[in-house]
Amino acid sequence: MEISDENLPLNFCHVQKWLLIINRLHMFLHSTALFFMFYYRLSFLFQNQVSRTSYLLPWLLVFASEIILSFIWILGQAYRWRPVSRTVFPERLPEDDKLPAIDVFICTADPIKEPTVVVMNTVLSAMSLDYPADNLHVYLSDDGGSPLTLLGMRVAWKFARWWLPFCRRYRIKSRCPKAYFSGLENDDGDFARSSVYMADKQKIKEKYEAFKEEIKTLREDSAFSRDSPGINNVQDHPSVIEVIQEDNNDDVDNVKMPLLVYVSREKRTTHHHHFKAGALNVLLRVSSVMSNAPYILVLDCDMFCNDPSSARYAMCFHLDPKISSSLAFVQFPQKFHNISKNDIYDSQLRSLFTLQWQGMDGLKGPVMSGTGFYIKRISLFGNFTIKGAELLQLKDYFGSSNEFIKSLNQNYTSNFASSQHTRLEEGHLLASCKYEIDSKWGKEVGFLYDSVVEDFLTGFFLHCKGWTSVFCEPSNPQFLGTATTNLNDVLIQGSRWYSGLFENGISRFSPLIYGPPRMPLLQSLCFAELTYFPLYCLPLWCFAIIPQICLLNGIPLYPKVSDRFFGIFLFIFLSSLLKHLQEVFLTGGTMHKWINEQRIWMMKSITCHLYGCLDAVLKKIGIREASFLPTNKVEDDEQSMLYQMDKYDFQASNTFIVPMLALLSINVSCFIGGVYRVSLVGDWDKMFIQLFLAAFIITVNYPIIEGLVVRKDKGCISKLVATHVILATMILLEICALLRNV
Repeated sequence: MEISDENLPLNFCHVQKWLLIINRLHMFLHSTALFFMFYYRLSFLFQNQVSRTSYLLPWLLVFASEIILSFIWILGQAYRWRPVSRTVFPERLPEDDKLPAIDVFICTADPIKEPTVVVMNTVLSAMSLDYPADNLHVYLSDDGGSPLTLLGMRVAWKFARWWLPFCRRYRIKSRCPKAYFSGLENDDGDFARSSVYMADKQKIKEKYEAFKEEIKTLREDSAFSRDSPGINNVQDHPSVIEVIQEDNNDDVDNVKMPLLVYVSREKRTTHHHHFKAGALNVLLRVSSVMSNAPYILVLDCDMFCNDPSSARYAMCFHLDPKISSSLAFVQFPQKFHNISKNDIYDSQLRSLFTLQWQGMDGLKGPVMSGTGFYIKRISLFGNFTIKGAELLQLKDYFGSSNEFIKSLNQNYTSNFASSQHTRLEEGHLLASCKYEIDSKWGKEVGFLYDSVVEDFLTGFFLHCKGWTSVFCEPSNPQFLGTATTNLNDVLIQGSRWYSGLFENGISRFSPLIYGPPRMPLLQSLCFAELTYFPLYCLPLWCFAIIPQICLLNGIPLYPKVSDRFFGIFLFIFLSSLLKHLQEVFLTGGTMHKWINEQRIWMMKSITCHLYGCLDAVLKKIGIREASFLPTNKVEDDEQSMLYQMDKYDFQASNTFIVPMLALLSINVSCFIGGVYRVSLVGDWDKMFIQLFLAAFIITVNYPIIEGLVVRKDKGCISKLVATHVILATMILLEICALLRNV
């Protein structure tokens, strides 16, 4: 008997059994080795008193570091417990007229750091999604309130009237104009030999060049300079909402266009604007009275739609009757088009999107990741029971807008075309900075405000409330962004992320405390690993200093090579490295990528992990206020060239460079001094691990030595800074030696 298409599954979940077995076997062996390591450390406390007193402080510091590393390792094993992968069947979806509507939210904040052409390319790619135009609505939040961005939207709309029919007519896959015309992929397909297609392509390319030139002209116009009088103050300006539209031109196909809306919320210096979460909540409210789509796609302004199929892929989960009732969002991975061959900054976040999110998908679903996710609108409205609630109760919860409260009814449809003026007036009310006062917005409704990483906290609360999520990773990347191509931006961005994550870990919403009563234990451990990951800074600073200084002074912190416990420490070291190597190879990586991930992990741990933790603690005790700086999206040709050559750009803030140089100087000095000392004393057996540790750190961080000694290009390390750091390090080491001899 044949099975009808209606009864066929829209998606399939596959448990990766072999990987599951390997992971669980590794967990057992590695945890057993950790148990013996702890036994060895604790047994030191029962040694003779003279030995214990001499070595106690460094021994305790190293032991504490090993405990922290083991703690984070244990949390991370939850990702490896049940990894899964998913397959979707978009051809089995209902007909187009039966597909639900989708609102697309795109956020930008600074037309200088986030160039208007880049933002408009993302807008155009979203408008070009392979989805019924009547059911697709695109909203751009401009938190900078820039007239340039608004005018850019109008110019993009005019170009879209040519671009969209061209993409549909020739079934173009790469629907971001910049990506299509830059030839990232050959997208000509079956039409490569068609003279009509090639003529149309040339015509569209000319219009795209004119589109870019018009935006460039606007940008260079002094009237739109950030410092010009009359331009909105970024932190103090009224709301602006405009539906971008114009009359049809005779020479353009009569094609249906998605609704395109520009939104710049009101901002006043007397009101906290809550960064990206505040902007998203304004879009959530404004879109509710304009289009009120049941599903929302959230995108960063530089994360363009690389493949038009993502909406249909997401609907394969949202329309699956088996999981749809509890499914909050479908998360796609963040991928980037400008990654260097060996990804020296780990910008692709390989571990996150190919290991951790798949592992969480095998539990109750991945973390919300800021961009590239399709979320169910109703999941953002908290646990409030709308049905039967009185109007005053609803207003206390959602604010004073009657139209917004009407939109909470799932049967509500917005007749925007017939009442556009009224809807726009209501939109201004919903975008005002006072609207959220005395309501639950940012607390129980919408995207949450208690963290600068609003995506993590919002996703965490959704899972605590019983919602689930899924991770979808098709072979062709659905979204592509622009990765940071210099070390400074990578570390600044990391400091912001890790500050927000650790801030959650030390709040009352700590996943280890708040999570277990509300979600499965393994899921709580996954969230906890993300929040406490920045604590890597403590053991890495310790392992980069304490064993090396003890090496110079002949203080052993590890067992002799001849000791039976030497094998335990060797196994733990090799087990960690080989497991990481196996996971890199499993995801298509190479030895170069493996060592680059080790290297950037060390660099981040001693810099942005540390600064992120300090920032979170200072905010917790009220010394600092939360801040958010958008990452610079402006492309620098020289930086990009160094990046594509896999060379580190060390023209970074001294805040980042000084710790790297200091710790490397300590390791080089102590290694040389240690080799000299053990050669004279003859205790290689006793000091071998400490010598090896210093050598390993030096080897992994060789590019820093290269940037200081060998390279002469723009990305090399400043000799002046290096001289001061190395001299200061030598003086400190000499002081430590003198104190030891006193």
